[in-house]
Amino acid sequence: MARKVIRKAVAKTPDIRTVAALAKVSIATVSRTINGSPAVSDRLSKRVWQAIEQLNYFPNTHARSLVSGRSRLLGIIVENITNPFFPELIQSFEEVAVAHGYEILVSSSNSDPAILTTCVRRMLERKVEGVAVLTFGEEEPVLDKLAHHDVPIVLAEFKLDDPKASTILLDYTTGIHAAVQHLQDLGHRLIAFLAGPHTLHSAITRENDFRAAMQDAALPIQKKFVVECDHTLKGGVAGFSQLWSLPTRPTAVLCSNDMTAIGVLRAAYHESLRVPQDLSVVGLDDIDFAEFTLPPLTTIRLSRTDLARAAFEALRQQAEEPANPKLQREFLVSTSLVVRGSTAAPAVNGR
Repeated sequence: MARKVIRKAVAKTPDIRTVAALAKVSIATVSRTINGSPAVSDRLSKRVWQAIEQLNYFPNTHARSLVSGRSRLLGIIVENITNPFFPELIQSFEEVAVAHGYEILVSSSNSDPAILTTCVRRMLERKVEGVAVLTFGEEEPVLDKLAHHDVPIVLAEFKLDDPKASTILLDYTTGIHAAVQHLQDLGHRLIAFLAGPHTLHSAITRENDFRAAMQDAALPIQKKFVVECDHTLKGGVAGFSQLWSLPTRPTAVLCSNDMTAIGVLRAAYHESLRVPQDLSVVGLDDIDFAEFTLPPLTTIRLSRTDLARAAFEALRQQAEEPANPKLQREFLVSTSLVVRGSTAAPAVNGR
């Protein structure tokens, strides 16, 4: 005997008409409310949003963009998604964007100009209202393409002579000078620097700030103590190996980013060195992992939250206030030293 199957009736997906009927307003009023029109009174707007919540209705963002002419979509392109600094930055950028009614489109260039070009094309196809190019490297090949399409952009440490371009200035100087002063106060004189790749203008800036800080502290800079490596764990291991092959070794190492510093911690462990008793290590960025290394990493904090807010505000102003003659074109994000357990006075007898 065949089994009788009883199907439950599937509730009809609510649409804008359903919302209008429940709120007892016109469809136009619902549309204006969703699009944030000031023509709708607070009383009616509250009624519409209550109906939307009660029905669990999700507005069609594509349709809204067709009506309003705005996508309310912002792009963010980062250098390398495998570096924890960038996911943390993306999360902060998304939080502030969503809080202001925007969505984001994320791409990672992986330090490859060809991939970066593809990222930009993808952004343009999706009609983004602005792009935060936070790759800290060679962006010039794709900047003209963004400018040609009249898309607002914000860049980190790179100034572009274009009315649609804004710049975030990163004050590495304060943090790096504080780190060098901290090491000097502990008694270090032989301080090495593991620099980032010179293809990144941010790496060059950090190295120049290190040299200036050492000069201001009247500390000697040994040529072989400044080593160029990439901003990865393996880069830190390779940089440490190069320093430890020298006849005279540093008592402290300042790194261009935290990933490099964590690589140094690992390499030092394999050499049976104690950090900080045998070697002091300082990073830069203050990624979340820095607090949980053994020992916890002393580092220069570059706030992802402050960077994300500056990037969003630059794009928001360009999208919403393009005719404002006082439009802010430059935003400053500062750095500060966070002292943890990876730095201490050098061994009395040296090495």
